[in-house]
Amino acid sequence: MKKNKTVNDSTIRLEYALEKFPVASKLRDGTPVSIRPLARRDEIRLHKFFVTVPEEERLFIKPPIFDPTHFKAWFHHPDFAENQVLLMWHGQKIIGETTLHPRPGGWKRHIGLITVLTHPNYRGRDVAKILLTEQIEIARALGLSKLECEVNGERKVAIRALEDLGFRYLMHQEDYVLDMKAVPHDYILLGLDLKVDEEYAGVGG
Repeated sequence: MKKNKTVNDSTIRLEYALEKFPVASKLRDGTPVSIRPLARRDEIRLHKFFVTVPEEERLFIKPPIFDPTHFKAWFHHPDFAENQVLLMWHGQKIIGETTLHPRPGGWKRHIGLITVLTHPNYRGRDVAKILLTEQIEIARALGLSKLECEVNGERKVAIRALEDLGFRYLMHQEDYVLDMKAVPHDYILLGLDLKVDEEYAGVGG
């Protein structure tokens, strides 16, 4: 019963946190954009977005994006609902994506894992920073007390956006991960301590 109650409480908090969307915003250069959670109708556009992102920047995303059939299967997998995805749109084009992966149990249940990707044509315009800010608020609403983000060393823009929001280096290992072509890349783990509102404190049992 306690586990079910925790799940139900998390669902209610998530629904409350998502009530604000869609949200209108502007990039650093004034470009109007909108942000909302991922919907089932976004499958084709999300796949198009993923394949525009350079391979080395996709090292830490889980979906099998190269094969549309495999991507479709991943998209409709039940576990997909457990990951909170926010998309940034410029018109009908996805220009940014961030995913929050809460851990439902275990010794890291208070720590969420967050990922962020930006369309190559929209770099340096605060796409990642704006998306991460929204996702951090959702993490707080869920009662998480810490966030982690894994990136490879080449992702300078994403790292700068994370640092601007208060993330700090937890680990930096040189030539620690391999891309699909077996090219080594630095592994960087960044972390953020969240100030959780009292009403959300103690989530996770």
